[in-house]
Amino acid sequence: MSTSAERREELRSVFEQARGCTRCAQLASTRTQVVFGAGNADADLMFVGEAPGAKEDEQGVPFVGAAGKLLDELLAGVGFARRDVFIANALKCRPPGNRDPLPAEIDNCRDYLMEQVRLIAPRVICTLGNFSTKLLRGDTTGISRLHGQAEIVTIGSRAVRLYPLYHPAAALYTRALLDTLRADVARLPALLALDLPAQPEPIVEAVLQPDPAPPSWAPQIDDGSDEPQLGLF
Repeated sequence: MSTSAERREELRSVFEQARGCTRCAQLASTRTQVVFGAGNADADLMFVGEAPGAKEDEQGVPFVGAAGKLLDELLAGVGFARRDVFIANALKCRPPGNRDPLPAEIDNCRDYLMEQVRLIAPRVICTLGNFSTKLLRGDTTGISRLHGQAEIVTIGSRAVRLYPLYHPAAALYTRALLDTLRADVARLPALLALDLPAQPEPIVEAVLQPDPAPPSWAPQIDDGSDEPQLGLF
């Protein structure tokens, strides 16, 4: 098993490839920057949303708008901060006009998310909304039927507890959804306390390689120390 430092270097390499990705021509031509993900690279808890919005595209960090503030509040309610978790999206680039991600775009971006899951190795993954839930479950069942129901799924070579939640953006102006989301989030500490699911037999997987000429700077990854870090990937 690789060390924490080795996994961080691999994660940086995946970031470098994503940063120059042009698989989705429209997204590559309209984005300000790739929003790879942020947080603790050794997190037991990972959140996967839909796609960056305007503020995320501008700042390069996921969930920094109103939905992000609500997510921060929900995390604080169960004793967590952003530095304790890892937050990413199914898409790493903002769709123009904040339109829904296209199936081909989700498929093009899938490898980056799979590598994030492999390298971060979370115990629990919370999918936020329909797109990430359907992607990681490999099923078309909607979030309204699945929210708050944990299940063990195998993602790549790792078995994790998948815990679908309503997207915070959907709960911003609907009190009933907000109450439901709060109740579902309140169950997270108990889920994290459960034993890690039995893991499948290891298989050899391809590792994404960095671009030939990476930029001169490296993204910060939260190492869980007391010093605050933005974790810009």
